Amino acid sequence: MPTAAVNGIDLYYETFGDDTSPTLLMVCGLGAQSVGYEDALCERFVAAGLRVVRYDNRDAGLSTWFDDEVDVLAAVMANVSGEPFDAPYSLSDMAADGIGLLDLLGVDSAHVLGASMGGMIAQTMAIEHPGRVRSLASVMSTTGDPDAGLPSPEVLSSLVAALDPAAAPTTHEERVDAAVEQARLIGTPSTWDEARARAKHSMLVERAYHPAGTGR
Repeated sequence: MPTAAVNGIDLYYETFGDDTSPTLLMVCGLGAQSVGYEDALCERFVAAGLRVVRYDNRDAGLSTWFDDEVDVLAAVMANVSGEPFDAPYSLSDMAADGIGLLDLLGVDSAHVLGASMGGMIAQTMAIEHPGRVRSLASVMSTTGDPDAGLPSPEVLSSLVAALDPAAAPTTHEERVDAAVEQARLIGTPSTWDEARARAKHSMLVERAYHPAGTGR
């Protein structure tokens, strides 16, 4: 299993393409896993002349998991009220992980693509490590400013409910059902394929199921 020792943790990563080609770093979203950027997509970028690096964020997938206890509801309420909250790590820490992976791979600068929370991490890379980011693609993401856009009430309710440990599904089938329903809520209706989503999320649940990391 390819892992990189970065910032005191191990990051799982994979590469596609020629290591002499310009690098595209693909950053995952909240609770997402690197293999969510499917092989076929990565190979299309390779065909366009890029070397692709995809990786699991800290506390997700096959990268290092943490064990800090976090009251997610208290964190949400603190954020809404503008109060400080002591989190185990920040977007800056997660951005530094990606930059550390580039260091280990000997990449001076990379094109960076991030989806959802991955877009926020990618933006943080560009802000805090501008010399390392050749271009930025922030996909279905936001800046954190409410004026820049918020999830619909239905999606926000689903995301918050998914972080409630008391309501966590316990069987494989229940976990897949919950993931498929959330994917449906955030997906594009005209291209929604439930069978494909179910097969994908079944694989992801088997690979690594770690809702506590999503909460952190």
